[in-house]
Amino acid sequence: MTENTQQQPASVPELPTQYAPAEVEGKLYERWVERGYFTADAKSDKPPYTIVIPPPNVTGSLHLGHAFQHTLMDALTRRKRMQGYEALWLPGMDHAGIATQNKVEQQLAEEGKSRHDLGREEFVERVWQWKEEYGGKILGQMRRLGDGVDWSRERFTMDEGLSKAVQTIFKRLYDDELIYRAERIINWCPRCLTAISDIEVEYQEDDGELVSIRYGEGDETVVVATTRAETMLGDTAVAVHPDDERYKHLVGKRIKLPLTDRTIPVVADTHVDPEFGTGAVKVTPAHDPNDFAIGQRHGLESMTIMDERGVITVHGPFQGLDRYEARSAVVGALRSQGRIVAEKRPYVHSVGHCSRCKTTIEPRLSMQWWVKVEPLAKAAGDAVRDGRVKIHPEDMSKRYFDWVDNMHDWCISRQLWWGHRIPVWYGPNGEVVCLGPDDEAPTGEGWTQDTDVLDTWFSSGLWPFSTLGWPERTPDLEKFYSTDVLLTGHDIIFFWVARMMMFGLYAMDGEVPFKTIALTGLVRDERGKKMSKSFGNVVDPLDWMDAYGSDAVRFTLARGANPGTDVPIGEDWVQASRNFANKIWNATRFALMNGATVEGPLPDPSEMSATDRWILSRLNATVAEVDAYYDDFEFAKLSDTLYHFAWDEVFDWYVELSKTTFFGGGEPAKVSARVLGEVLDVTLRLLHPVVPFVTETLWTSLTGGESLVVADWPKDSGFRDQGAEREIELVQRVVTEVRRFRSDQGLQPGQKVPARLDLDGTALAPHEAAIRQLLRLQPEGEGFTASATLPVVGVTATAYDATVVTGPAPTVALDLSGTIDVAAERKRLAKDLAAAEKERQQAQAKLGNEAFLAKAPDQVVEKIRTRLAKADEDIARIENQLANLPQA
Repeated sequence: MTENTQQQPASVPELPTQYAPAEVEGKLYERWVERGYFTADAKSDKPPYTIVIPPPNVTGSLHLGHAFQHTLMDALTRRKRMQGYEALWLPGMDHAGIATQNKVEQQLAEEGKSRHDLGREEFVERVWQWKEEYGGKILGQMRRLGDGVDWSRERFTMDEGLSKAVQTIFKRLYDDELIYRAERIINWCPRCLTAISDIEVEYQEDDGELVSIRYGEGDETVVVATTRAETMLGDTAVAVHPDDERYKHLVGKRIKLPLTDRTIPVVADTHVDPEFGTGAVKVTPAHDPNDFAIGQRHGLESMTIMDERGVITVHGPFQGLDRYEARSAVVGALRSQGRIVAEKRPYVHSVGHCSRCKTTIEPRLSMQWWVKVEPLAKAAGDAVRDGRVKIHPEDMSKRYFDWVDNMHDWCISRQLWWGHRIPVWYGPNGEVVCLGPDDEAPTGEGWTQDTDVLDTWFSSGLWPFSTLGWPERTPDLEKFYSTDVLLTGHDIIFFWVARMMMFGLYAMDGEVPFKTIALTGLVRDERGKKMSKSFGNVVDPLDWMDAYGSDAVRFTLARGANPGTDVPIGEDWVQASRNFANKIWNATRFALMNGATVEGPLPDPSEMSATDRWILSRLNATVAEVDAYYDDFEFAKLSDTLYHFAWDEVFDWYVELSKTTFFGGGEPAKVSARVLGEVLDVTLRLLHPVVPFVTETLWTSLTGGESLVVADWPKDSGFRDQGAEREIELVQRVVTEVRRFRSDQGLQPGQKVPARLDLDGTALAPHEAAIRQLLRLQPEGEGFTASATLPVVGVTATAYDATVVTGPAPTVALDLSGTIDVAAERKRLAKDLAAAEKERQQAQAKLGNEAFLAKAPDQVVEKIRTRLAKADEDIARIENQLANLPQA
């Protein structure tokens, strides 16, 4: 009753008694790669489906965040491949400019050398050697996880083709006056010795100091406050608000700058908040972005007072001091001159740090290369606003718009040697020439190339189209661009997503780089805490793969993946997923041993039992449900749906209900064997994108098919049987009610009990044998005495339509004599009843005390009401158990 292509198994191989992931996963993956299942064909007539992998750093190794996103991308592409798409999941790595250069410089330091000892060319060659020897560790780990990527198309942001793309787009942007060179305030890392962009700065609350300093003399004095006292050495003005009456007499005058021989002007600027502090601010244009803007408006001098390492360079007693040493020294000198008005320590304030090395950022005036982002960012915003690109979940769109609508020009030059070198040459007479990839470099004396390299995010911003062959119109670019989905964490909307949008729309003449942006949350520990080495809660996913298998790790991650929401994960959950894989294995093994088959067409529904029709109805509903969840990127819901369908409905109910049919043999057993084969076939196909290894092993054993990777994705045939679903729901209710009663009476699950089932006139009658089997109920026999008679609650002649229940409500009578010690059980229950009644009395007393209610917090009162309700519930349950005990 599902639309699936069936294979004819030549024979059914015997499965091992236990599933051993380590013996299966590596061999299976290599077989998939060798057979070319993941290699996409640009000449195919199939519709394309493309995902480009967010390129991990060449320095990196697989962490849980990678494993999480890779699991989801793999599930998407595996499913689309099964649906008949020409699926391309393109892998690659980022050259990680700062991180990689730091790695090699650390190696050199161990040898007592620096990069300057080698020179630029030799150093870059050394980095390439490091990359070949140590880089790319993560690629092997991706294989271990089961990533179905097209390894034949693996790319690297500094390979020849991508380097050509970088130089091409730089030249175009330069010619279109969207790239320019200018002296601006940038974020400078004194440790990495390079500029970094705004979004590579991490802000945190640091303990600092706030020092108030008196500038000027006599009646012409102003008090300013600063957290960076050393920068006053570079002050070139004091600014006040033009409407501030306190300082109008000083505007236009010059006042003495302490510790120097200079005087500086007092300027009026609307940037100053007269309500904040003293209403006057010191202006250091070379070391603060806001001060730089004030300096530009008033034509102020910009004095650089530190070198690239944060060491004071201005002549005087502070020259040669580190910025922090200079801070203390400057405050001490000011204090000795009586210039300090107030000091506050600690003063907690937000301070920017380098995202890579955590060093405090130093704002610094520097000549750098910039991208004029305004027209590019507008196009990126419009593509989402007009629906050409969808952001999922939709509420994340606001975060995207907040960024692209307020983006500042992007500083793209980095003072490194490893990376894409700026393709600009300077001549002896002030000439500036930007070269494309096919242009000849100028020759002759005095010509030099710019020494900076491009920001790593510049090249990765080209990833969706450069990896497909741009700037050439390659078959790959024609077939697979625009890509379908960008699946990535919400934390890199700014770093990467917006830049790919800007560059993709620009380079591809308005064609979007991807149709959907699916944003995920971040992986956290089981308590919801961020994973960090300092917290000691970082997990290596390879350790869990070794212990539980890759499928268990994948399923755990997918089951927690709600769109845009952080994912808590703990080892207990991975163990539970391992148990699920074992359950699939054991149930399929049982089915194969009992003749489950996919051979031949499904029997007509008229030849099937209600149990068979029920499971096929539920199977088709599950197919439809899973498809809908995939379309909405609801990985947690689709995984949970598959978990409960497979474990609860197929293995715990259908297989158990069908055992009596199998054991009875004959035509009904053959029909159920074919239905079970169908159900397992489809269930394994549905599970495969998330748990590929165990499903592949079981499915090929069941069907004799080539591989699930290239099998057809199940389709909902539309078959539904509501009558059968209601009928089996009745069976489930009977079994559940009796199991609960048995548990309440302290009976062991396997303990057999004589019972009489009064099911005549109901749709339950054909299921009596299965019900007895599930509940371990023996025939009543001679001397049967009903100790307890259970009407199945909620099942009456009118509870369901007349086609299901046509007689009196079904009952189950149990003879408990000889199965429990009635006297001991009655004594135990009486003790529990007394405790519950005491709990109720105490709760009633407190709730009846007006003085207590008047003083107690609402949450305390609510807690007592909850205790009372629980006590009432316990009393009713225990009294019911006592009533159902046999008379002594």
